[in-house]
Amino acid sequence: MNKLFIILLLALTTLVVPAQTGDVPQHLQDISVTILTSGGSGSGVLFTRTNSSNERVTLVWTAGHVVAGLRSDREIIDSKGANRKVVEFKDAQILKTLVEDGRTIGRLTLDAEILKYSDADNGEDLALLRVRKKNYVTTTVVFDTSAQIPAVGTELYHVGSLLGQMGANSMTTGIYSQIGRLHNNKIFDQTTVTAFPGSSGGGVFRRDGTYVGMLVRGAGETFNLTVPMRRIKDWTTRNNMQWDIDQKVPMPDDASLAKTPVEDVGVK
Repeated sequence: MNKLFIILLLALTTLVVPAQTGDVPQHLQDISVTILTSGGSGSGVLFTRTNSSNERVTLVWTAGHVVAGLRSDREIIDSKGANRKVVEFKDAQILKTLVEDGRTIGRLTLDAEILKYSDADNGEDLALLRVRKKNYVTTTVVFDTSAQIPAVGTELYHVGSLLGQMGANSMTTGIYSQIGRLHNNKIFDQTTVTAFPGSSGGGVFRRDGTYVGMLVRGAGETFNLTVPMRRIKDWTTRNNMQWDIDQKVPMPDDASLAKTPVEDVGVK
């Protein structure tokens, strides 16, 4: 019995070591970015993987309303002579603040194209971007793709750009304060992590660093709603996009992606 107890104790110690040593906070800093648009700024999380050509690409998850101002549409006449609406998006800018030896030493700004978008009013308020520069970083978010919903009281981290660039990569803490809030016929989870305008699109993480949701709405700095992973998973499944949360699912080639509508209009 004593031997079994020691083995279990060592296993539990291994699980909490990253948070104790500070590895998790640094990792969350590394995968979090500010997203700049002509209408303001928000937050995002980096998911790095290889594409169909075995090149390393960096995808960025953020809230749909963060990049909504980049959307436009125009009427064209298709090959059959019919009028058709084309939805287009300008690039967003991904801003990474560089910190070394306790001091900000610069800022790196890169263009990112919008691959998929769902609006906040009638959709999921989610957007997936791709940084145009390949081999940008090696670090990546780890999504919690299990079916387990975090329990009320679960301790959480949030990293976001509170108040925009000035608060880039600010880390706050809180708990899961409620599950299954219904707003505009959509399910959200509630958290007490501190957030302000600019935090939208930022990740909410367990203390081990796994991503459990995206902060999208707030009614006060410690009353915030997240799009939980179960909704994000449903969205990726509905759009045949599991490759953007799961490294094991092959990513489509660029020609296939170009044929996929950028705007998700939801289930009709």
